Amino acid sequence: METAGRLLCRVSLLLLWLQPGLGRTRVAQAAPPGFIESSCPSRIFWVKLDKRFLQGKFFSLELMDPSGGTVLLDEKLAARCGYVLSEDVWGNTIFRASVLGCHVANKADELFSLTINIKVSSSPDMRQAATYTYPMYCTYTPWAPREIVCEENYMEVSVKSDVPAISDDDTATWMSALPEVQKVEYQVWQLIFLSPSGRKKIMVSDAAKLGYSFNNTLARVFLRAPYSTNESKLAVVNGVSMNIVSSTSMYKQRWLLLLIDTTVSCPIDGTSFTDTAITWTVPSIIPTLVPREPTFVSKNISVGVDGQRIMHPEQTYILEHNKTHIQMTIPIGATGGRLKSTVANGVHGVIYSINLFLEHTWTDVDWHMTKYTVIKPITTPFMPRIPTVINNTLPEKRTFDVAFGSFLPDVSLVTITIENVPLSPREAERHGYKVYEITFPNGTKGFNLEVPFDDPTVLKEYVNRNETKYTLRVNYTLDVGPEMKPYNHPAEIECVVADIELPEAVGYCDKENLYLAVPVSALYQYWNLYVGNKLLNQQTVLSNRYLLTTNSTHLVLQVPLFTMGIIYEEVSFQRLKTRFDLALRKANTLETIKIFSVSCNFNSSEFIVCYPNGTVTVSAPMKTIPSIDMGKIKLKDSTCKPKEFNEEQAFFQFHVSTCGTSLKFEGDHIIYENEISYEKEILPAWGPPKITRDPDYRLTVLCYYPTKERLMHIAMVSDLPTNGSPRFGYGTMMVRSSVAGHRRTRQVLNIITRVSKDESFMELYEPNLTIVKSSLEPMFFEVELKDEEPNVELHLNNCWMTWSSDFKSTSQWNITVDGCGNENNKCVTEFYPVSVSRRVKHPTHFKRLAVRMLIPLLGQVHLHCTVTVCSPPKVSSGNIWTCGGRCDPNRKRMDQHSEPYSGLHGYVLAGPVWIVHPQPTEEKNIHD
Repeated sequence: METAGRLLCRVSLLLLWLQPGLGRTRVAQAAPPGFIESSCPSRIFWVKLDKRFLQGKFFSLELMDPSGGTVLLDEKLAARCGYVLSEDVWGNTIFRASVLGCHVANKADELFSLTINIKVSSSPDMRQAATYTYPMYCTYTPWAPREIVCEENYMEVSVKSDVPAISDDDTATWMSALPEVQKVEYQVWQLIFLSPSGRKKIMVSDAAKLGYSFNNTLARVFLRAPYSTNESKLAVVNGVSMNIVSSTSMYKQRWLLLLIDTTVSCPIDGTSFTDTAITWTVPSIIPTLVPREPTFVSKNISVGVDGQRIMHPEQTYILEHNKTHIQMTIPIGATGGRLKSTVANGVHGVIYSINLFLEHTWTDVDWHMTKYTVIKPITTPFMPRIPTVINNTLPEKRTFDVAFGSFLPDVSLVTITIENVPLSPREAERHGYKVYEITFPNGTKGFNLEVPFDDPTVLKEYVNRNETKYTLRVNYTLDVGPEMKPYNHPAEIECVVADIELPEAVGYCDKENLYLAVPVSALYQYWNLYVGNKLLNQQTVLSNRYLLTTNSTHLVLQVPLFTMGIIYEEVSFQRLKTRFDLALRKANTLETIKIFSVSCNFNSSEFIVCYPNGTVTVSAPMKTIPSIDMGKIKLKDSTCKPKEFNEEQAFFQFHVSTCGTSLKFEGDHIIYENEISYEKEILPAWGPPKITRDPDYRLTVLCYYPTKERLMHIAMVSDLPTNGSPRFGYGTMMVRSSVAGHRRTRQVLNIITRVSKDESFMELYEPNLTIVKSSLEPMFFEVELKDEEPNVELHLNNCWMTWSSDFKSTSQWNITVDGCGNENNKCVTEFYPVSVSRRVKHPTHFKRLAVRMLIPLLGQVHLHCTVTVCSPPKVSSGNIWTCGGRCDPNRKRMDQHSEPYSGLHGYVLAGPVWIVHPQPTEEKNIHD
């Protein structure tokens, strides 16, 4: 290695050493090969002790003095004597010593030697330590007139004794020191410091007590100072903070007065960091070291890493310099430094460290030449490096393939926890998993994990139409960095695979039934079958007269022609086109995945179809003896004639609100009733007599609709009434004698109920909109009669609130009774007048009321009302009969069995309305 002068290094190991003064011989052991390495760059002894030999052991260093004896190296001694004991970026122990340091043998300022003892023990008791003695020799020449070294823990300046003449600019400074000089003792070195507190003169012996080291050789004088002493000061030079010790060394003999400038200045920062690079900045010109800047000339700048000079730094680093700065940029991870993994606050990251030195040689008129050396270990702040989980899974292989990384080589995988079971990599292999390291192109590494989809620890969830989502939950535990810090990283990996085969149904028909055959493979694992909104189970099968059979491969559902669930796509005289749908729904979300349908045409002469929209289609047999004229049959309203007919059959189609159809409530059903009749001719009261053979024929038609649900598309046919209560939602035809004595029915009315946003009844909630009210707010309801004559009047009979939409719900409280507002301990009811407006043409067709809750009843509520529509008064036997509640003083309330019957009755339902807690601001206003 070459430096500014000729530099020779020699390394040898002394095997036998006699320590003077102890009276016994200590045998030094041979160091293991590769344990000790040394070099001598820029007049620095540089020793490295390999960490592999010191790991887990205790060691100390002793310095052998040329005069005999040893001195144990400690921190205080290191700073004053020019030593550094630290670690390099790889964790190896580093010892550096100045050739002008204590205990260094100096021969003519050219040959320097230093011997160290390395004591290594496996326990803190160093008395049994093995001792390795290591002498070092360093040749350094020629010296620059002034040389400055900025080490980690000290600053050192050495100056030739034959210093240049004092410049004119410094005359005043030197002359001001003369009064002090005259007091200098003979043949004794003294120091004058220009400290922030003023000029201070101290003896060399006293300077040593303050941490300084001052000495001279044959041709040089040097001063060594620790950082941040009382005599130092801080200054910023071109943005870089500098530590400065301004001093003059003095020596007086009878014929000689020697004054030497021993000022030293070193940078104490100048580093900045980004995620990708380190920038190290040193001032080009330091004013305290270059009094006359115009004469400054930079001669050479060189850099090195770990004591090794870099011949072509531009290949790895960026070295820039100008009149103000010398700047070196080091990419994070560059050769010569070390990236180390670590963990901070549970976060994985890296730290990059590098040991740099910079040597700057310049000339100026005062010093001729100065060599300025800075040794700078740099460590970046913690840089988070969050590892990533890369899903390389190929669904067709049905195995999770997961890469986890990337990491530096100093990270190792300890355990993999799958579903709360921790496994070492070897144990994971025994469980059928594959765990192995992978290397990435940039030199980092990762850990690969392979787990089969069918492993019990893998979560499986049916999603979408025919897909399964497989989820692997894993927690990685790592040992990170040289310190082996634990680090945990949970991960959840998902893979969606289209590996479920949707069943395909087969449909067919016979003369009276429709059939659907559905494969049962995985049917109830992922899906269920539904008829409308009803789950296809034993209860649904029995209540609807289906027949369900199952074998090892298929489920076969037999559906009779006239039963619940049949959809009538086309109904005509003697012909039916029907369809039956079976929905395949997700078992967990009830989402419809597929509709299985079977559609067939039937020839039928006898049927009744009750449509959801209230349309009724009837094909009625008329087999009488003697036969009748089918063109003369009719419904209750004699204007309603058959659409088609032949000698034995008639075809009617009508709506439940027409043709004299009446209704009644029975259990949970609304029953619509009409009658097909043919009345024979009778003898007239006058004129010639007539003889007729026409039979008296009546056929009752009934349609049952559930009150809890919308009208359903269902139908059945029967000649006689069924045993017990009518079947849910079926249509029935029966002869007149079978329904004798049935309860009087009430005509169906077109009445709607709305909820208003406020008492103006101008803005109404949409029918399907969720309505939310505070328990402190009133609810505003409007009931309207539609499609009736202008001169009729709507009356509310009894209204009540319930938690349910069920007409016969038992948990209820009254709102109105016999048309009167009802006040109780739960609510107060108030009626609002109705006048003609843009929406209101006939005010008698409207009723408006407000309901205010007195106690907080939170949840979903419904309003139920029975209503009566009053037609104009009739005169019968001199009495005027009207309808209405007892709150109408000019009207007499009609009982439903009274004659003549002038009131039409109905039922309405409003809601739901969600009652919730009031907002805090509302509560505050109430309490205020």
